[in-house]
Amino acid sequence: MKRKSILLVLCIGMILTSCESKISLNSTDVKNEKNQKNTTMENPDKGYNLPIDEDKKKEVVNDCEEIMGIVRDIYSEYNGIQEADQNTAEQMMNRMKEIIKQNGNPVIGSDHYSVMDNYQKMEQFLKSAEQEEKGSVILYEADTDGGITRKEYSYDGKEMSVMSAKMIWSEDTEPVLTYISLSKIKEWAYTENGNFCYELCVPEPPEVTEIVDGSCIIRVKPLSEECREYSKKYVSTFGYQGNNLLCSNWNAEDMQGLDYNGLYEYFYQMKYGEKFTAEKEVVGIPAEEFENVIMTYLPVTKEELKEWAVYDEQSNMFIWERLGCGNYSPTHFGLSLPEVTEVRNNEDGTIVLTIHAVCDSVVCNDVVITHELTMKIQDDGTIQYVGNRILDNGIDNIPRYQYRLGNLQN
Repeated sequence: MKRKSILLVLCIGMILTSCESKISLNSTDVKNEKNQKNTTMENPDKGYNLPIDEDKKKEVVNDCEEIMGIVRDIYSEYNGIQEADQNTAEQMMNRMKEIIKQNGNPVIGSDHYSVMDNYQKMEQFLKSAEQEEKGSVILYEADTDGGITRKEYSYDGKEMSVMSAKMIWSEDTEPVLTYISLSKIKEWAYTENGNFCYELCVPEPPEVTEIVDGSCIIRVKPLSEECREYSKKYVSTFGYQGNNLLCSNWNAEDMQGLDYNGLYEYFYQMKYGEKFTAEKEVVGIPAEEFENVIMTYLPVTKEELKEWAVYDEQSNMFIWERLGCGNYSPTHFGLSLPEVTEVRNNEDGTIVLTIHAVCDSVVCNDVVITHELTMKIQDDGTIQYVGNRILDNGIDNIPRYQYRLGNLQN
């Protein structure tokens, strides 16, 4: 996902999905490995699509089939999960994890904030590799489709490689191998934040017409339960795409720069538990409805909203426009995942969340920016966001925010 070709692909993707998809930290390299599988060239010097010994392939397939066998009953219980909601799919995935982790190997889920069980074994492998000690480790990923991904990382004292295999269920509930690949890892690091960051060797032009992104970040050392809950409940909905709640500096005394028309759909999802949908690309939202949603989560008045947001006085409506190529230029930063790393409770009742923007697309950086989001729990239990501060001049290192509606200026 790089340069001009990926910008086109992302734009098309946003139109098809209303720009609501996010890249998963644990699935990016799987997609890349599928691209490698489809590449016909097998050149060991290039480090991708390397030949796999038949005995080793049998070992991997047998291992995957064994794992699938021990989670078969769980999948059968959730049969038809493709039509189920995300929460149900995650319940199945977490139950699979509980079973798989009993073999002692590291196992993680495919959701954004999944905890790696038995992470100590992965951490020890990485720390030993940092000391140029040979070793290997197997990481299993339980997927929301009921299948598994098996990744075997090996370090020979100089280079690291990964053998990846994906297995899913057939219609008659039999395990089916969808791909197996072996690739060298060009660069890697185990960061102080507990993330395994690496870049796979991948096909490059002119062998392929689109540049393949081989970057990946996997959280090894789990966040605290509190940080995970705050991440999922209070910041994951927004991210850094389509709104500027988390990627701009603002506070209760200076809220004019927020993109209220862009924020509406995210606050709507928080308030009603479902995504905002509209048949048309551009719609008018009745003022009372718009104000009710925004004012639930931000300390603004109706008068301020009419002044700062895009408002049509004649129809008494606020304008909403679907995120797409016409109002959003895709950037890898926009696909970053907000990860709460610290929760601080102040005496005045406010809560300050320290957040890292984790980007596994192109740059492979687990701290693109660090920012502090301040919020307050109201008497009725709802949350109001009262400020965001990007630390260490990080605002200068990210793309300038593009407002949803072009007649707004930062």
